[in-house]
Amino acid sequence: MKNILSIFILISPFLLFSQKQETLNSITNNSIEIEDANPDSELKIFEQNTPNKFSRAKIYGFGEASHNTKEFFDLKAKFFKYLVKNQGVKTFIMEESYQAESGINEWISGGKGDIKTIAENFNIKFWHTKEIVNLLQWMREYNRGKSQEEQIKFYGMDIQVGRQLNQEIREFVDSTKISIDKNLLAIADSSANKEIDYAKEDTWWQNQLSKLNELKQQVIRSNLEREKYKNVIRSLDYLISYTEYASLVRDEYPKSTEFRDLKMFENVKYIVANLSTNGKAFIWAHNEHINKKEMYSTDSNIINLGRNLKDHYGDEYYAVGFDFGIGKINGLITDHKKGNYWKTYDIKKPFRKTYAKTLMSVDKEIYFIQFDKNLKFFNEKSKHLLIAGGGYQPKPLHRILINKVYADTYDALIFVKKISVPDYNLN
Repeated sequence: MKNILSIFILISPFLLFSQKQETLNSITNNSIEIEDANPDSELKIFEQNTPNKFSRAKIYGFGEASHNTKEFFDLKAKFFKYLVKNQGVKTFIMEESYQAESGINEWISGGKGDIKTIAENFNIKFWHTKEIVNLLQWMREYNRGKSQEEQIKFYGMDIQVGRQLNQEIREFVDSTKISIDKNLLAIADSSANKEIDYAKEDTWWQNQLSKLNELKQQVIRSNLEREKYKNVIRSLDYLISYTEYASLVRDEYPKSTEFRDLKMFENVKYIVANLSTNGKAFIWAHNEHINKKEMYSTDSNIINLGRNLKDHYGDEYYAVGFDFGIGKINGLITDHKKGNYWKTYDIKKPFRKTYAKTLMSVDKEIYFIQFDKNLKFFNEKSKHLLIAGGGYQPKPLHRILINKVYADTYDALIFVKKISVPDYNLN
């Protein structure tokens, strides 16, 4: 018995090495190398090896493992350009407010302004980067000389911002001279201008919903044709969603989280059905929004945007997640004395028991891998870093290391060995 145990102890490291090598060989053989993260270079290897499932899709959700990583931004821009050229995707939908649409669309259609004034259209500050503004500049160049039907259009799907939504409503009422209860317009003003206080419960929001819905009905019941009021109804719907979301933020978790993603799904569905010329779209958001299963850890059962999209569109929706190994990343430091500030961390090695720990050993700097049942490694639960709106929060580390089954979560993954922070200098 002792001899058998001794032999097992001797051979077990070789067995583990063999298993690991088999996993690495499988990932290497089934992954598609991405030459670089340069957003302006071609995806030559990917174009020669594009998975059929990817080509057959119509709605592409591209995530990001953090909201502040240069390589994620540049790679998403690179794939968007590829999809524009090869799949005819002209509808770009972002985890951003509806209010950003008009200014950005005016500029990418040839309007006046510069990169700094265009970036100010974004209500989410993470997008105030050279990488994203450069993508808008590319859209502007692409649109030059093309008809409206051929041009790329930008859309916001998020509902977390109310500012300025009332302005479009008032401008519409003033220009059409329709009869609207002035008290209801005042409710729209106050709802749009009131900021959400995430720290306290506020019943005020819930009390405004019936009045905002009545305002919507008054617009619909006017003598105008639907074509004339459909845009202002979109604005009202975003305002109603914002108000209802605000009424839920202090409710039992995760009600507001699911509501936000449900509304983003409804907005995407409307954009695809009514504003896209061919039913195709590219969605830019965080991993936790675009993944096709649920938010956060496996078995959370928090239904997200991507799950709603997969349930509705089936294989026409294709979810691409992102992961990384090492590099520089920003995190928000909360300091009640000095004030909050951002700090750049340097992650020097991938964390133990994570997907990234194994994925770093593949002999490719950046690669794309589509999941299937034969890739056993991705069908087993492992950990990955959850880096949300506050950026990288390493203390305590266990809070951001969550369990996932990648094959259930995404259709494919883009892995980047080394990341860096975006360029925030727009001067």
